[in-house]
Amino acid sequence: MPHSPSSAPRGRVRIARGASPWLLPTVATAAVGLVRARRSKKAAALAVPATALAAGMLWFFRDPEREISEGRVISPADGVVQSIMPWPDGRTRVAIFMSPLNVHVNRAPLAGTVASLEHIPGGYVPAFNKESENNERVVWHFDTEIGDVEMIQIAGAVARRIVPYVPQGCKVEQGDRVGLIRFGSRVDVYLPEGVEAGVEVGQATTAGVTRLDRD
Repeated sequence: MPHSPSSAPRGRVRIARGASPWLLPTVATAAVGLVRARRSKKAAALAVPATALAAGMLWFFRDPEREISEGRVISPADGVVQSIMPWPDGRTRVAIFMSPLNVHVNRAPLAGTVASLEHIPGGYVPAFNKESENNERVVWHFDTEIGDVEMIQIAGAVARRIVPYVPQGCKVEQGDRVGLIRFGSRVDVYLPEGVEAGVEVGQATTAGVTRLDRD
């Protein structure tokens, strides 16, 4: 199912859905601090870190438009390929680590239907740690033209909330936004049996752009 190019202008950046609980209080505090800074040295001293934090939040929660690439399976996340592992059932797991500097909006790796969506409570081990597989996570299953494709959003040490954008039963196009993980985290994609990974460990990925499989 081909994905039509985004109609939004290239380079356009918006704020990710689900950012408000973190972003609004931070920006409001910075704004108040800047207003009061003209009358108080103490307020001016507080305004500097508050403004820096607000700028950092705006950068973290950015959600740039992308021209979606073609390919059977594309990366759902910006980050770095942390591992590529064969699974006992014949699938291949591609794990992508997302640092706090990456865009944290995740995209559908294929076109299809959200067959299931499950939130599983867990810990908050750093996402680069093997034990992070037991962290809080959201498990997605997409019914696609190449079969069932599983994707797992894993919370990190700081990321305490995963925000799905689409419900079970929803049809998605390849590259559509499907959710947000707040702060450092990881996304795993399970390539179906017979689909070979086309990326390498340590390779940078861009959500909606980097192809994960090989012809």
